[in-house]
Amino acid sequence: MRPPRHEVAEVFRTCQDELSTLHRASSAEWRVLSDLTACRTAVLGGHRLRCDACGHHEISYNSCRNRHCPKCQASKQAAWHEAQCAHLLEVPYFHIVFTLPQELGPVALQNKRTLYGLLFRAASETLTTIAGDPKHLGARIGFTAVLHTWGQTLVHHPHVHCVVPGGGLSPDGDRWIPARAQFFLPVRVLSRLFRKKYLAYLRQAYQKGALVFGGPLQELRDPHAWEAFLGPLSGVEWVVYAKPPFGSPEQVLKYLARYTHRVAISNARLVSVTSDHVSFRYKDYRKGSAKGVMRLTTAEFTRRFLLHVLPCAFVRIRHFGFLSNRSRKEKLALCRTLLGSTAPGQTDSAESESPAADEPPGDRCPVCQDGHMIVVTPLPPARAGPTGFDHD
Repeated sequence: MRPPRHEVAEVFRTCQDELSTLHRASSAEWRVLSDLTACRTAVLGGHRLRCDACGHHEISYNSCRNRHCPKCQASKQAAWHEAQCAHLLEVPYFHIVFTLPQELGPVALQNKRTLYGLLFRAASETLTTIAGDPKHLGARIGFTAVLHTWGQTLVHHPHVHCVVPGGGLSPDGDRWIPARAQFFLPVRVLSRLFRKKYLAYLRQAYQKGALVFGGPLQELRDPHAWEAFLGPLSGVEWVVYAKPPFGSPEQVLKYLARYTHRVAISNARLVSVTSDHVSFRYKDYRKGSAKGVMRLTTAEFTRRFLLHVLPCAFVRIRHFGFLSNRSRKEKLALCRTLLGSTAPGQTDSAESESPAADEPPGDRCPVCQDGHMIVVTPLPPARAGPTGFDHD
């Protein structure tokens, strides 16, 4: 596969001096800028490699491993995909998206950990409550939720993608209750309960003093202003979107893996990068996924990119119900027993093949394609200490 012509890190490097003096950013945001600009460069060190067949030499620099870096997600996505294969069930899967109204966006940007956490909580409780209602499904479900905070043009757009097996365990755990083939739960019912729960938890956070308001939001420190701000949100529909079910569990996993390790923008979407402007491709979903190219100044591109930096250690992939980490092994075994299926990859044969077991370590040589690249010498970082983007 041909590498992208441009990289997000290239944008930050072209305006490094300007951003260091003009852009107001948190320590977490500066760390992202620092890591991405250093990724796979001599700054992080690396290894000198040699082909064990033809003797070809090359240098491989270390990755930054920052979860916001477009270059560091492919290997993580592959590893996650492999690990999650054991969690699939032989049932249809549904994709449901819960979105915060845009009015809450400025509050969320100043309270990311709290409001994003409430987004997970309200969405998960909404799904489990409605699914558990005998009027709808009457079952205990399980699902995986992934937080995204961006739209196609890098604007702030917090939402969670929930991928849900089509059915669940009966209250007594004695049978599997399947969902209808093309319908999981009523979207309008989900939307209204989601709105009710989120606003209730948001008010609780305010009463506990867990929210901060700075700059243009300072007036919301007044309880009357806060209630006046929240009032209209109770009278509008909150967006909950349900997509058609997937074709197979394998398609579910491939689809979900792309979502779990996606960042705000991939390198492949960049069209041009100069010292002043960045152009990138996007889709306009309001116009039938019409494609376009957006041109932003490098400063505006960077500002939008940094909107999506998550708080340190914030968990953006979460599992709920019978897929929760605490009970997943036991509950999945029960689900498969009730469904009469086996875990993916299991067969009746006791034999297992490991074709890669005899393969020597290292990637294939890009020159001869027969040998493997072996580490000859480790390379220390090019320089110690902070990079141009490190700020206290």
